Amino acid sequence: MPIARAHSFALVGVHGHDVEIEADIQNGLPGLLLVGLPDTALREARDRIRAAITNSGEQWPLRRITVGLSPASLPKRGSGFDLGIAVAILSAAGSVPADAIDGVAFLGELGLDGQLRPVRGVLPAVAAAAASGFRRVAVPRANADEAALVPGLEVLGAGTLGALIGWLRDGPAAGAAGPVQVIEGGTAPGGEQARQPAAAGPALDLADVLGQPAARRAAEICAAGGHHLCLLGPPGAGKTMLAERIPTVLPRLGAAAALEVTSIHSVAGVLPDGRPLLTAPPFCAPHHTASKAAIVGGGSGVIRPGAASLAHRGCLFLDEAPEFGRDVLDALRQPLESGEVVVARSGLTARFPARFTLILAANPCPCARGPGQRAACECTPAVRRRYLARLSGPLLDRVDLRARMLPITTLAAVAEPWESTAQVRSRVIGARAAAAARWAGHGWATNAEVPGPVLRTRFALPAGVVRPLDSALRAGEITARGADRALRVAWTLADLSGRDRPDRELVETALFFRDRRVA
Repeated sequence: MPIARAHSFALVGVHGHDVEIEADIQNGLPGLLLVGLPDTALREARDRIRAAITNSGEQWPLRRITVGLSPASLPKRGSGFDLGIAVAILSAAGSVPADAIDGVAFLGELGLDGQLRPVRGVLPAVAAAAASGFRRVAVPRANADEAALVPGLEVLGAGTLGALIGWLRDGPAAGAAGPVQVIEGGTAPGGEQARQPAAAGPALDLADVLGQPAARRAAEICAAGGHHLCLLGPPGAGKTMLAERIPTVLPRLGAAAALEVTSIHSVAGVLPDGRPLLTAPPFCAPHHTASKAAIVGGGSGVIRPGAASLAHRGCLFLDEAPEFGRDVLDALRQPLESGEVVVARSGLTARFPARFTLILAANPCPCARGPGQRAACECTPAVRRRYLARLSGPLLDRVDLRARMLPITTLAAVAEPWESTAQVRSRVIGARAAAAARWAGHGWATNAEVPGPVLRTRFALPAGVVRPLDSALRAGEITARGADRALRVAWTLADLSGRDRPDRELVETALFFRDRRVA
């Protein structure tokens, strides 16, 4: 009997790789042999697939079945290959015409009763299928809206294996085993409402933050240029409240960025129900007990993205930053520079996008009692230095903005009207538009992405403008990396003020927000 071939996709990081599934049925002792580096979950697919096929009313071949997954050198993990293996076996048995599965990619997990269950990572897998020239993809109905975000192919959303086999065998007129949803790629059923973030509690507004003009200004610069921010202050000063409101002033994600962010959340299995496309900048705030793998990604067996990648194109907020493990914080240094996380394992290297805005919040000392309180802080200067030293110098050197927040000592601040999210957001969007127009020909979207050598050469400022930076360098107050980051902040300040280029005053302001005495 001839060999039947179907196709599925394996994920390495957020990149899909074509896997050819070959099924060969020969005379011999009945059984199913899987070859091609399957993991434990995939080896267990033998029993799931047999039960699903028989419970779908199809005949299981009572002969020796060999299924090969190619390329054999690529590790295959997870249950997403179930559907492709079942279709290949039925095609080899003659139950499904070979031409019906030609040019079709299959993704999905099978239940024992033949139900098709959703799997992770459908969006990047379908995107890879479209790039590889496939004209059609078959997925569980629960993943159909997500798969339909990719243009250039037709999506078959099936609820059961029997429904899909009937459609492949008899075409759209088949209805004995249940309907198959056919969606043209590039659309998301459910309309624009499905693309919007679901309401979760009261709306956050910057007007809720009382006082703190310097910190509010630093937060606005952070949002406008994508700069990293460190907030230092006692409990109750509003550090967490301010950090949570920074994403509300950011512009919505563009089409390419939204697909990229959605792909990462799909691989992690945290894509919200009913929201096939994420268009709001993500905000991740892991607890200080999180492990290194939870922050930067990893894990045993299947490599999953961490909080740094889930915050891609958004904000990663580390509250009580000194309480995080030193190795966890230092693991962020590489993605802060490169914008991606590289997780290396034996025989496999996974890359996850991680261009996020880092926001650190810290108390000034272990007791967290600010000045002026009834039981004022009695920590010695050495204790304070030792506590903040948990944030390593190389990590803080990569943080562009530092702001100290003071305790609220009067209720007069409550009555004073503070700027709302809408007011700040309009300035942030204008500044980001100016930066995007300036860097459009170079491939950068924000000032924080621009390499330092470019700012010092092609976009060099006059000597008189950068003289404060030279003085700070000679005095050892900043490093060369710190000077580059101050230049980026100065360009953002220029965009916020509507100027074409930074002047000396803006450079001095950028240096003020890098003052080591703040953090």
